[in-house]
Amino acid sequence: MLILSEQEIQRMYTMKDAISDVKEMLRQKQAGKVIAPDRTVLPFPNHDASILYMPSAEEGAAVVKVVSIFPHNPAAGRSTTQGIMVLTDAKTGEHRMVCNATYLTRLRTGALSAIAADYLATQAASRLAVIGTGAMAKEQVVGILAVRAIERIFLYNRTRKKAEDFAAGLHRLVREWTGKVYVVDEADEAVRQADIVVCSTRSEQPVFSGQMLRPGMHISAIGSYLPHMRELDVETIVKADRIVVDTLEGVKHEAGELIQAAESGRWSFSRINAEIGELVTGEKSGRQHEREITVFKSVGAAWYDLAVAIGVYYKALELGAGQEVEL
Repeated sequence: MLILSEQEIQRMYTMKDAISDVKEMLRQKQAGKVIAPDRTVLPFPNHDASILYMPSAEEGAAVVKVVSIFPHNPAAGRSTTQGIMVLTDAKTGEHRMVCNATYLTRLRTGALSAIAADYLATQAASRLAVIGTGAMAKEQVVGILAVRAIERIFLYNRTRKKAEDFAAGLHRLVREWTGKVYVVDEADEAVRQADIVVCSTRSEQPVFSGQMLRPGMHISAIGSYLPHMRELDVETIVKADRIVVDTLEGVKHEAGELIQAAESGRWSFSRINAEIGELVTGEKSGRQHEREITVFKSVGAAWYDLAVAIGVYYKALELGAGQEVEL
């Protein structure tokens, strides 16, 4: 069995790799070649935390990811999100790999936002707002930079120092990027100046006002994944001309923004235009004109983990990375 650490994965598996692998898995999913039972969420309300168990499989491989999300961990010097993946040969039942899933989870989520932005943001989009500069934000930025020529990034975080630290490390993260970074004091201020907005928080209240939206904007909400969470207000959902989701069944049960918008009576799930896989296969269209306001809502799905687990496994075999062990 191959063992891969986070550091090894970071050295060899890139955002470009993840975007390619996630797109291919979306095609397989649309073709009915992927199995993905409902994930199991174990809540730990005393710690404002949860542990998720996410299985998925295709013809040749199966993956189970276990990821824990404990938002108070940083105060004790621990990571908010920790995870592992187990990759199994679906033809022999042999367990082929155990790997760290923390970075891969961030990477596949960033890849998904990048794919959505490529179909839904205007081609001329050059200003990015990032609301929430926590663990998931770096790969969100890297993903958007992979599909659009961003010149300015506006950062907002409830704790300004965290946004400033994020800004200081941004050019080291993406060394070839030469744009400018600004830290702002209000989320609405960041949104007001942006063409693309990425929300990466676990907020239970909307993080910006839908009144800030302008024609042509694209909003990606990837942080909330439980019914009581919501990053977007009802106004944003109602104003959107086109809403695309990662999984229709998933958002009906887990996307607090959409659930509360439906409960308001001002919006219904029938107004969802497509799943992201339908855009990738061409079954449905992305942005139709320059003035559309588009929204991508993601709650996560196991087949994205399957995509990057298979991708990193074969990359490791190609490069001779990792450590083979007998269990």
